[in-house]
This record gives sequence, structure tokens and C-alpha cells, in this order.
Amino acid sequence: MPTIFTHALIPLAAGVALGRTRLPPKLVVAGMAAAMLPDADVAMFKLGIEYAHDFGHRGASHSLAFAVFCGVFTAGFARWLRVRAVTAFLFIALCVASHPLLDMLTDGGLGVALFWPWSDARHFAPWRVIEVSPFVNRFFSARGAEVLASELRWVWVPVGVTAGLTVWLRRPHATL
Repeated sequence: MPTIFTHALIPLAAGVALGRTRLPPKLVVAGMAAAMLPDADVAMFKLGIEYAHDFGHRGASHSLAFAVFCGVFTAGFARWLRVRAVTAFLFIALCVASHPLLDMLTDGGLGVALFWPWSDARHFAPWRVIEVSPFVNRFFSARGAEVLASELRWVWVPVGVTAGLTVWLRRPHATL
């Protein structure tokens, strides 16, 4: 898995790129939390559920069905988030879906159950360029530094450049 910071980057960058009027700060913060939510499944280890189980790490909580469920749930809070229900649904569903898509780019683990409950097969992307993050107990180590360098190269720089260009192009004077 990429680090929790990298999962939160995607909705934050979208919020910066699209601006406060399209994505109010409350929605962006909810999106950041939603993008990290699938990794709550690590709690299943404490319950004795194995990694490869449907409800283990990178299982059901990393599926597109879970992303849609989270979007539907959040649409019920659209008024509080100060957006239309469809905006809350789409943004949160996409934020949650960004999590397994990033995880699919990592070089470790068993893959992602992207199509659960229709399939329990685990998937990786054709390119596995992001180094898998160690769990918390080994995060602040040389291995953790390698992972952060990998994420900086493959996620942070491209996402930052894309968000920056989007902000620049949204400005009235922007031309290429």
C-alpha cells in the first residue's frame, strides 16, 4: 500500500485544483478521510481474519462496490457538506476508489479485490512502480524513506504538477 499521506493527497489535490466553490473544504476533508478509509481493514488482523480473506487487507474495503457504497452514504450528508448529493456521491466514491487504484501500483501484497463481491480475485496494475509501504512499526526506517521517495516520484510530483497546471489554467489570464 502507498502511505496514508499519499492516499490523502489525491482528494486534497483535487480540492486545490478545482477550487473551494466546486469542492468546499468540508467535502475535501471528507474525501481525504474517505481515501484513507479502506486501510481500516488492517484491524481485521486483530480479529484473526487473514490477509487473503474477502474481509482481510485489500479485500472488500478495496472494491469498487465499497467505493460506491461510501459515495451513496455520503450523499445523505450533502446538505451539511454544502454540495449537491450527486457531487458528494461522485467525489467520495472517486476518493475511495483512488485508494485501491493506487494500491494496485505497488510492488507488494496480494493484490486488490477490486471487483468484490462479484469476484474475489486480487488484481495488480500492469505497472507496479510504487514500493509497498511498511506497517507503522517499520515506517520510520530506511525502508520507509525508500517508499516515500518512490511515492514522491510516481505520485506526488505528477499529481502536484497536474493540480498546479489546473489551477493555472483556471485563472482568467491563463493561456498556453
